[in-house]
Amino acid sequence: MRIIGCDLHARQQTLAMLDTETGEVVNLTLMHEGNNVREFYSKLPRPVLVGIEATGSMHWFLNLMEELGIECRGWPSRPDSRGGTPQTET
Repeated sequence: MRIIGCDLHARQQTLAMLDTETGEVVNLTLMHEGNNVREFYSKLPRPVLVGIEATGSMHWFLNLMEELGIECRGWPSRPDSRGGTPQTET
């Protein structure tokens, strides 16, 4: 399984990706140009879990993850007094 932490911005996203089978960690920046995002995520071996901070501009990304069959969870940008609870976005 690959677990990805995604810092989503308007023109790019910064990723930290862990392969749970090998322990390999990859850090990279992925530009939002053309089909870069679709091509990157569509080539990843499944299963994949992506965690992102909940932002107002994340809907296109959530739609893409759903289309590609990738589980994506969003976290609130300001956790509540209980520390915040991850929410599965579909």
